Amino acid sequence: MASLSPTVRLQPPAPTDVVTVAHPELITLDRLSLWYGAAQALKDISFGIRERLVTAFIGPSGCGKSTLLRCLNRMNELIEGVRLSGTVRIAGQDIYAPGVDVIELRRRVGMVFQRSNPFPKSVYENIAYALRLQGVRRRRELDEVVEKSLRAAALWDEVKDRLHASALGLSGGQQQRLCIARAIAVQPDILLMDEPASALDPIATAKIEDLILDLKRDYTIVIVTHNMQQAARISDYTAFFYLGELIEYDTTARLFTNPARKQTEDYVTGRFG
Repeated sequence: MASLSPTVRLQPPAPTDVVTVAHPELITLDRLSLWYGAAQALKDISFGIRERLVTAFIGPSGCGKSTLLRCLNRMNELIEGVRLSGTVRIAGQDIYAPGVDVIELRRRVGMVFQRSNPFPKSVYENIAYALRLQGVRRRRELDEVVEKSLRAAALWDEVKDRLHASALGLSGGQQQRLCIARAIAVQPDILLMDEPASALDPIATAKIEDLILDLKRDYTIVIVTHNMQQAARISDYTAFFYLGELIEYDTTARLFTNPARKQTEDYVTGRFG
């Protein structure tokens, strides 16, 4: 894959050969800027996200984290007045190029939102619905994928006896894991998570974090979080943003223990933000 643009203000140290081989760069952002009308929300963002690792976006409210996350599956296009410059490449393909199938892109790049949003259907149908949209009709195949997805989301044992009950009857943490199961049922390459545990209690949050660590064996995960401890616990790389700019991007261990920028140090130690 082509090297990143030299416009990044601070690049991470060169990764080890082991990381490069085992976790090649999957997503490349090059001079990405975005405006909501006249207001610029992202400013010349360039960095790369590695495959089958967890990358956390941190920074104070309004710094552009969620906006950037939505750039990775073109969700910002649903907002009137948005315009964008620069490029986002996934596996070398410019996802904003003419002719890109946005529906297929969003299948490859699944998303889990801050608040769980199960469909007002049964647990089973929450997962089977997306499969039916893709043309899967055989009951046996649907059953297999539903069970596999719920197992992958560490939810099967809790719901296997209530598959045909309403998903709205699940707890908040169970609903969020159901939404994760629904996202992975269509076999995406990437999972985007926008503060997936912010509305959950500590026990449910711990289950989501354990699940993320399990899922990164098969998926590239990008998570937005305001929780510094959560970012430190579950992510391999962290990007710190402030006022729409990428301030620092590095391995999580290095960014939290030996940041290169004082602004980063002040944020992760709680001096501002």
